[in-house]
Amino acid sequence: MSKTACPLDCYDACSIIYDEGKLKGDSKHFLTQGFLCPHLNHYEKHKRITKPSYKGEIISMDEAMQHLKEKIQASRSSRILHLRGHGNFGLMQGVTDHFFASYGATLTKGSLCDGAGEAGILEGRGSNFLNSPEQIAKSEVIIFWGRNPHVSNSHYLPMLKGKTIIVIDPVRTKIAAQADHFIQIKPHADMYLAMLLSRFMMIEGMEDREYLEEFASEYEEFYELSQSIRIKKTLEKIDVSLGDIGRVLELIRGKRISILVGLGVQKYRSGAEAVRCIDAFGVLLGKSCGVNFLGNSTEGIASPFYQKAPRVALGNIDFSVYDLVFIQGMNPLAQMPDTNRVEESISHVKEVVYFGLYENESSARADLVIPAKTFLEKDDIRSSYGANDLLKMPKQYESDIGISEYELASYLCSAFAIELQSEPEYLEYFESHLLHVKGRKDAPYEEGFHTDDGEFVFIDELDFALNLKRDLFLITCKSAKSLNSQFHRESHVYVNASMGYLQGQRIRIVSQNGTLELDVRFDENLRNDCILIYSGTPGVNRLTSSQLSFDGFNAAYQENKVKVEIC
Repeated sequence: MSKTACPLDCYDACSIIYDEGKLKGDSKHFLTQGFLCPHLNHYEKHKRITKPSYKGEIISMDEAMQHLKEKIQASRSSRILHLRGHGNFGLMQGVTDHFFASYGATLTKGSLCDGAGEAGILEGRGSNFLNSPEQIAKSEVIIFWGRNPHVSNSHYLPMLKGKTIIVIDPVRTKIAAQADHFIQIKPHADMYLAMLLSRFMMIEGMEDREYLEEFASEYEEFYELSQSIRIKKTLEKIDVSLGDIGRVLELIRGKRISILVGLGVQKYRSGAEAVRCIDAFGVLLGKSCGVNFLGNSTEGIASPFYQKAPRVALGNIDFSVYDLVFIQGMNPLAQMPDTNRVEESISHVKEVVYFGLYENESSARADLVIPAKTFLEKDDIRSSYGANDLLKMPKQYESDIGISEYELASYLCSAFAIELQSEPEYLEYFESHLLHVKGRKDAPYEEGFHTDDGEFVFIDELDFALNLKRDLFLITCKSAKSLNSQFHRESHVYVNASMGYLQGQRIRIVSQNGTLELDVRFDENLRNDCILIYSGTPGVNRLTSSQLSFDGFNAAYQENKVKVEIC
């Protein structure tokens, strides 16, 4: 029996006990509390790639490495693209960045998930540190703003007992049904609600003036900006009432509050501003409130793998300018926006290499497929975006299947005379920060921010309008069955029954970028101006555009509206 950690892209970053081939939740870990999610409970039941292949023919790992070396040699370094995702959240995954950057290849910048929101946090605070789960557990009120803990944050559920719960979301999620107050807001309206909450909270005198005078002294200018919003017209646009705002203020008055912000609020071009305004609302409440978006437990820790390199925005890559594309730990032909454009663009690439665990749209397109090792078959350390944690992931058993990221990078660095430290040296470097990360403050901004003057920077203009076209909002939240395009992917479109379609009816969803046909399933928890297609549903990104957020180079998946036709 030994301890490891979950590798999956999730807030919870669970601590795991590996016991005679079984994965169990670590009962002594504050967040894990002895239970695992369905993905981990059935992790080894998911069929993985076991053999390398080239042009559809099974080959040996030695042949695969030789092929990879030859294809790199045959390509100009400037025409090689390294595309790395977070199918595994271990820090050693970045070792391939070291090779490709050193060789002169192009890497990526930005995010498909959270870049806009993080940009908003950084613009306001100057850093992106988390309020710890221990601090959140002390809260009297928790606001889930666009976050669905039953799906994406289930290990927070035990700590909700006895707390006041407020939910702001376009979907009546399971936690919304249990909430003391639920606002079923119109999509893309979060920034305006945050501004109005701030305005009325300050009218009520609920702001922490002592804290603000010291650490956010331009709060009065922010209040003046909020006064530029026309109350009645804006409330009508965002489908929120004055009673909703009054009820939220009533529930939080004089209480310790945590605001947990999800990804959906920032899947727009103005996503940074939305998160920044929510963050400002929390700052106005002062020491009694903490706001968590996606944090980064490696904040302030330099990566030993980082090298300067040309970088392109991940959300709208033109693959056609590259001769070789190396895909690691992601599925761009399903996950990247505007799938039609991605398919056409990548069709011009001479050699596509896929390095990962599972078959998917990208492995099917690849010329060379290289199986990776699972987190149980190699040494690693994972970071967290939901807690101040670095967790060790020691190898649990030997396996002849696949190759680790370090082994692959070591082979390439040796083949091209690029210096690389030993694997134990890199692991020791990451381990040296364990206590540093654990020692971070539970409430990191009680004594100021990490901006030039130590003060929070409020947004100073509002120049983003709601998309008032009569078409439908497309919501692409996470499914309980899948994680991005891994595991059991959905295959339906969800609508409110009041929209007039039939259960099981085939409909065609149409956007400016493409079309997708799916069978209808009813969901009474949806607004009737929205349709929901879960992230990871095959073909969903045929509907999304390659537009990026104004800040953070984030894919703006929910920026475009859609129409529905009967097939």
